Amino acid sequence: MASQTRQVPTLVITGAHPRLFNHDLAPTAPEGRTWGVFSLFAMWMSDVHSVGGYTFAASLFFLGLTGWQVLISMLLGITAVYFLMNLIGRPSLRHGIPFPVVARLSFGVMGANLAAMVRGVVGIVWYGVQTYFASKAVQVLIVTLAPSAASLTHNSIAGLSSLAWFSFLFMWCFQLLIFLSGMERIRRFIDFCGPVVYLVMFAMAIWILWQTGFSSLSLQLSPPAASRTATIGVMANAAMLIVAYFSALLLNFGDFARFGKNQAAMKMGNFLGLPVNFLVFSVITVIVTAGTLKVFGQAITDPILIVQKIGNPIVVIVGSITFIVATMGINIVANFVSPAYDISNLSPEHISFRLGGLITSILSVLVCPWLFVASPGAITLFVSIFGSALGPMFGIMIADYYLVKRQAVTVDDLYSMAPQARYHFDGGWNPKALIALAISATLSIGLSLLGAYGAMFNVGDWGWLIGAGVGAVAYRGLSRPAAQLIPTRASV
Repeated sequence: MASQTRQVPTLVITGAHPRLFNHDLAPTAPEGRTWGVFSLFAMWMSDVHSVGGYTFAASLFFLGLTGWQVLISMLLGITAVYFLMNLIGRPSLRHGIPFPVVARLSFGVMGANLAAMVRGVVGIVWYGVQTYFASKAVQVLIVTLAPSAASLTHNSIAGLSSLAWFSFLFMWCFQLLIFLSGMERIRRFIDFCGPVVYLVMFAMAIWILWQTGFSSLSLQLSPPAASRTATIGVMANAAMLIVAYFSALLLNFGDFARFGKNQAAMKMGNFLGLPVNFLVFSVITVIVTAGTLKVFGQAITDPILIVQKIGNPIVVIVGSITFIVATMGINIVANFVSPAYDISNLSPEHISFRLGGLITSILSVLVCPWLFVASPGAITLFVSIFGSALGPMFGIMIADYYLVKRQAVTVDDLYSMAPQARYHFDGGWNPKALIALAISATLSIGLSLLGAYGAMFNVGDWGWLIGAGVGAVAYRGLSRPAAQLIPTRASV
């Protein structure tokens, strides 16, 4: 039975415990699954088409590889991401449930809060950081339209100038108004975000080529690696860098997949949005970046700085607005939706998706992201501890769903606190998942910290793969006897 409200239609779970159920965490009803190929494609465009995505894509061409070597590395990395996204999205697509509820399958109905909190913290911090980056574009826009406003940049209040505070709070409020309007409005917004950035990117590429001619077309922006072995190593690192870039969404893609029309739509939307879109965007990015070397005398990887240097006020205005919209798009996809669901999952009877989103926004300010990004040590520590925990959780959830439970899910038990329910385990916690997480996360975080502080060679972004692999193997080994059990209740 579907619950009919002005929100996305969901299924009613008879006897659901209030500590585990609200409208936003309930399974999406068939009539609520409106995300087709284009919506999922646009979601990925919103995630990739950002200032951070631009800088990331451009940086891959500074690794000392030839153009075709970079493209091969990109293809390998983004193809791996494509298949992994399909794997993690399948349970949410089949049953209409968001990431925190899927996590109950492996961690237990209470243990899922641990997984949700880790993912939520990552989202909250980066939400604040992306909002701060977008506010810098707002500041550029204001100074362009009203040059006298530059006088407001000469003071400092808690680390920001008056104009910077105004720009940050403007972006904070503007995003919140859109984000709290619900998932259907969010879908329509990201349907707009991704494509509009392409228009500006193509315009920048055309302008660069008009200025420099096709002689600027170079897909190699740094000297080549010293040897064939070194080249292979750099290519492997580049591919793994791409997987690590998408590591957060590799955990909570189900928050979006739950609204997918069917598996074919999810796979095609992911294919267009990941391998196809990522490669096209990267090539456009490097054309623009390589062109800036001839036009401005240096390779510029910040698109906002490029439009500033062009000098035309109209270009600055259009470019700034575009990249503001782009940053809002990635903030929705990667940093807002997940914490909103994760916080709601902590106390569903009191916290809705909207309230969870409001809490996310408030916490993102308390993080003081402008101070955070100014401290390389803080970023290193944060990524090492929280980022390295995402891989182990991904590995445990994949091993549990595909190898242990064999894709058999009793949906009603995901919302039950009854001791006999399948996902109650030991007081709502699955000890095997916790042990596997402790083993794999300790290894992953330990390697990352030791490498980051020079105590051993730096495993870099391979920490995600190491953590995911060890987590999956450990959990599968601990759960081996249970893998052969037949569910006592009908699986949905």
